[in-house]
Amino acid sequence: MSNLADKRVAVIGGGPAGLFAAERLRAAGLAVDLYEAKGSPGRKFLIAGKGGLNLTHSDPRPLFDSRYRERQAQVAGWLDGFDAAALCRWAQGLGVETYVGSSGRVFPVDRKAAPLLRGWVRRLKEQGVRFHVQHHWQGWNADGSLRMATQDGETAVQADATVLALGGGSWPQLGSDGGWVPLLQERGVDVAPLQPANCGFDIAWTPHFRQRHAGAPLKPVLAHWQNVHGQAQQLQGECVISDYGIEGSLIYALSADLREQIYRDGQAVLHLDLVPGREQARLLADLGRSRKGRSFGEHLRRAAGLDGPRAALVFEILGKDAGNDIAAVVRALKRLPLHLQRARPMAETISTAGGVRLEAMDNQLMLTALPGVFCAGEMLDWEAPTGGYLLTASYASGLRAAEGAINWLSN
Repeated sequence: MSNLADKRVAVIGGGPAGLFAAERLRAAGLAVDLYEAKGSPGRKFLIAGKGGLNLTHSDPRPLFDSRYRERQAQVAGWLDGFDAAALCRWAQGLGVETYVGSSGRVFPVDRKAAPLLRGWVRRLKEQGVRFHVQHHWQGWNADGSLRMATQDGETAVQADATVLALGGGSWPQLGSDGGWVPLLQERGVDVAPLQPANCGFDIAWTPHFRQRHAGAPLKPVLAHWQNVHGQAQQLQGECVISDYGIEGSLIYALSADLREQIYRDGQAVLHLDLVPGREQARLLADLGRSRKGRSFGEHLRRAAGLDGPRAALVFEILGKDAGNDIAAVVRALKRLPLHLQRARPMAETISTAGGVRLEAMDNQLMLTALPGVFCAGEMLDWEAPTGGYLLTASYASGLRAAEGAINWLSN
């Protein structure tokens, strides 16, 4: 058995996965240096928590595991070591109590990210983790040392093992710019192309509709779409008309299927039920009554309960003479077709899909092409919807990678 106190691990990336890996490595007695490209760690974590830090979700397992789609089995293995309940207990250890919101999402009581991050970084420093900010990883030197670009020029870092936690390709201004992809590919690591996830989609709105209704919410609506296997799906929620198309929590939840459909077919068709509480027969009867001199838009409001944005959406899709065919209007109200042209650019998205393929790693997240190099977090090839699932798996993978490094250095 090797003496771990004589070993040094470099953790590259100061997001949740990197910070949690550093915590576990230091607890094992290893010397830990954490390198962050920006001026402080956890910047994306802070911004993501601005509207309320969604730590995790109260879904029971295995329902929780199913949120990771094709990677369900692998992520479930990480969650066996650190799941939602463990994450809440960990936060409590930092003095952060949590509660379950009405949607099942779990938040700190004060809903803030900054106090948790400050307390966490302070504790890590007290435990002996050494932080190096404004150190941008540039790959490896010929002798195997890590290349770091700093404000004072390039420097070389020696480490007995390395944990990469470099994020995906979303929000590049906060550090997750995907710049690591070619650095690993040139070393023979199989990386799936990074793709937008939890994103909005472009729709060719008319200028009039865009100008009048961008920013308007659509709630509640029932979405109908097909998953990647061609199976009909539906989900009720809320979304927002945007200047470019459509976005919001409901759309993010469907984004993986819609993105794949666009890649396969050149576009995706999303159908919205604008009045999920009303049956088609009732709508036909209500809209078939006399307008009594009212405009058809006002008739939609009074007879079908449509607000301005939803009524305008009907006209946008069916045209200004929509009121001439009540049956077509009713069909549209229950299944309004929206033609999605493309996903938004990765720089605008909440997260990304793709990354280091799990098949390029062993079960402890060590790269088979680069022994002693472990990967964690969003840079791995998995995705999940918003709701706390992204953050939970990032923590869990950070722990798995750290334990892998500990085991590898112990032998």
